[in-house]
Amino acid sequence: MDRRNNTFANIDWLSILLWLVILSYGWMNIYSANIMEAEGGIFDFSQRFGKQIIWIGATIILAVLLLMLDAKIYTYFAYILYIIMVVVLMGVLVFGTEVNGAKSWFVIGGFQFQPSEFAKPITALALAKLLTSHTFEMKRITDLLKALVVIFIPPALILLQPDMGSTLVYFAFIFVLFREGFSANIMLLLAALIFLFFTTLVVDNAFVLLILVSGGLLIYAIVAKSSKKTVLIGAWTAVTFGALYGINRLTNSEFPLFTLGLVSLIPITLVLFIKGLQSRMYKHLKILAGVVIAVLFMISVDYAINNILKPHQQHRIYVTLGIEDDPQGVGYNVNQSKIAIGSGGFKGKGYLNGTQTKLHFVPEQSTDFIFCTVGEEWGFLGTTFVILLYLGLLLRMIFLAERQRSAFSRIFGYSFVSIIFIHFLVNIGMTIGILPVIGIPLPFFSYGGSSLWAFSMFLFIFLRLDASRLEILN
Repeated sequence: MDRRNNTFANIDWLSILLWLVILSYGWMNIYSANIMEAEGGIFDFSQRFGKQIIWIGATIILAVLLLMLDAKIYTYFAYILYIIMVVVLMGVLVFGTEVNGAKSWFVIGGFQFQPSEFAKPITALALAKLLTSHTFEMKRITDLLKALVVIFIPPALILLQPDMGSTLVYFAFIFVLFREGFSANIMLLLAALIFLFFTTLVVDNAFVLLILVSGGLLIYAIVAKSSKKTVLIGAWTAVTFGALYGINRLTNSEFPLFTLGLVSLIPITLVLFIKGLQSRMYKHLKILAGVVIAVLFMISVDYAINNILKPHQQHRIYVTLGIEDDPQGVGYNVNQSKIAIGSGGFKGKGYLNGTQTKLHFVPEQSTDFIFCTVGEEWGFLGTTFVILLYLGLLLRMIFLAERQRSAFSRIFGYSFVSIIFIHFLVNIGMTIGILPVIGIPLPFFSYGGSSLWAFSMFLFIFLRLDASRLEILN
C-alpha cells in the first residue's frame, strides 16, 4: 500500500506513546487516591478507578474510530458539529442536572456527561474552518469579529451554567489567532490588561491611577518630543486634583482619592482629545486612548469582582493574591494540597503510602487536585516527571502543527496546544497556590470520562489530520 494513503503508517506514534504514559500514570494516581474505599480490587466499578478503566477502554475505541475516518470529514462537518454543540449547550441549561452548583451535566444511568468539555475541540474545528475560508482576512475587522463570535459563543453559554473555569479556558484561542496573524500590539495590550487586573486587586486604586497617568505623560514626552507641553499637562492635572482635594477637605466630604483623581482628569482629557482631532495628531490620541482604556478597565475590575463573581470565587482570588487568609474556609483545598505536595519531599512517601491522600484531607484529589497525590507519593521526582511529560507532548504537538501543509490542520493543532497548555498551567498552578482555584482538570490525568474523551478526541483528530498532511484538505 502507498504510504501516502496508509493512515496508520503515517500516525505519529510518539504522540500516542506520550498519551498512553500520561493516561496510565494518571490512572495509577486515581487508584491510589481511592484504594481505601475499594472492596473488589482494581475492577471495582463502583469506585472511580474502576469507572476510569471503563472510560479508558472506551477512549481507546474512540481513538481508533477517529483515526479510521477520512480526514476531510472534519473539514466538511466543522460548522454542522458546531451548531449541534451550541444547541446541546443550550439544552443542558434546561434539561441538565446540577452538580456542585453548576447545571453542566447530563446524567445517563450511573454516568455523567459534560457537554462543555466537547465544545473545545468542536470550537477548534469551526475556528479552523472559518480562518481558512478563501474570503477571510485577519486584518479585516469584520472577519476578526466573526472569529471572536465563533470562539466566545460556547463560553457565553457555559458561563450561564455557571462554570467559570471552563469559560476562562476559551481565552486560549487568542494564541491561535496570534499564530495566524493577530496583531502583536493587541497581544501586548491584553497582557498589560491582565497585569493591570491583578495590580488593581492588590494595590490601592489611587496609586495605580497615579502610575498610569505618570506613564502616559512619560510616553507623551517621548512621542511629542516636548517636555514643556508634558509639564503643562501634568501641572494642569495636579492643580485640578489639588483644588478638588481642598474642596473635599473643606466640605468634610468623603470622596475617595481615586474618585477625585478621575474627576480631575476629565478636563485635560477633553482638551487633549479635541486638540488631537484638530491637529490630526493620531499618535497622541493613541496615547490618550491607552490611558483612558486602562482607567476604564480598572473601574470594570471592581465592578466584575463585586457584581459578577460569586463570593467564593472572589475569596479564592483574594486568598491566592494574599489579600485574605482563610486556611479553614475558601483556602482549605489549596492549603491541604500544598501540605500534601510539600510532605512528599524529594522522592515521595512511596506509591499507595500517602497519608494526606488516604485520609482525604484534600477534596477533589482524584479530579482537580490529582497533582497533589503525585506530589505526596512520588515527591519532587514524580511531579517533575509529570511536568516533563506534558512539556514533551506540547513540544511534539507544536512540531506537528508547524509541519502541516494544510492551514486547517495547523490551526486545529495550535488550538489543541493552547487548550492543553492552559489546563496544564492552571491546574498545577492552583494546586500549588500560585493561581486561583477555578476547577479545571489535568488533561488525560484527572478522573472523568467527559474530559478524557474530549481531550482524546482533540488529540486523535489532530493526529488523523497530521497523517493526511500530504493531502489537500482545504
